[in-house]
Amino acid sequence: MYKYEIIIYWSREDDAFVTEVPELPGCMVHGQTYEEAIKNVQEAIQLWIDTAKEFGDPIPEPKEKRLIFA
Repeated sequence: MYKYEIIIYWSREDDAFVTEVPELPGCMVHGQTYEEAIKNVQEAIQLWIDTAKEFGDPIPEPKEKRLIFA
């Protein structure tokens, strides 16, 4: 499993859960349920990476989120 940030939200317009992967431009899918959306986005990440490899495009490393306490 890849460790990219995934944003998931409900879209009234699409009547579905929408997922986006900000670090992978254009990597966005949907699902009728939360679970389906997560499954679909995991497949989309793999397809995105496979396509980038096929064309010799760079593959971004997952960003690390850090909490900073003052």
